[in-house]
Amino acid sequence: MSLKALAINCTLKASPAPSSCELLISQVTAALEQHGVSCEIVRAVDHNIKPGVMSDEGEGDDWPRIREKILAADILLLGTPIWLGHPSSVCQRVLERLDAFLGETDEAGRMISYDRVAGVVVVGNEDGAHHVSAELFQGLNDVGFTLPASAVTYWVGEAMQGTDYKDLPEIPEKTAQTTKTLAANCVHLARILRADRYPAS
Repeated sequence: MSLKALAINCTLKASPAPSSCELLISQVTAALEQHGVSCEIVRAVDHNIKPGVMSDEGEGDDWPRIREKILAADILLLGTPIWLGHPSSVCQRVLERLDAFLGETDEAGRMISYDRVAGVVVVGNEDGAHHVSAELFQGLNDVGFTLPASAVTYWVGEAMQGTDYKDLPEIPEKTAQTTKTLAANCVHLARILRADRYPAS
């Protein structure tokens, strides 16, 4: 069963600036690829994602193309750094644009995003990963995505210090393990949902 994954990196840094969030996302996609999943990473800040809660906010809006990629994928990874204890403003905008799924249904009357799995990737220099992942879990589930067990991988550094994930000399063992688990569980659940879709509404 061939699966596709789309990862949206919600760093505040435009390409080609190094991004700790991009690094951890790329480690998840590498783990997914070991399960035969084809992966693509989109850095949201590189695109003109207009504010709003519609699927298309008019001329110049890049969201419709990203939306097509989301709907073509079996797995959505949403990655964000922690800023002031919360997801980035870019991540909040992505969630607001996903809100349009609440009013869009397929031929069976189900939310158009159903049968897709979502996972979360979080990086930061202070504690807050549980709070941020909880916010993203709720938002993603609200707009129709299904979360597997252990649906997040994250890394946070020591409080009030300046080390970034991308600057670590090696991958912390616990983060590597949760990354591997996230990928495996996303694939497992995506295969189940591909074979047995949610019932019609």
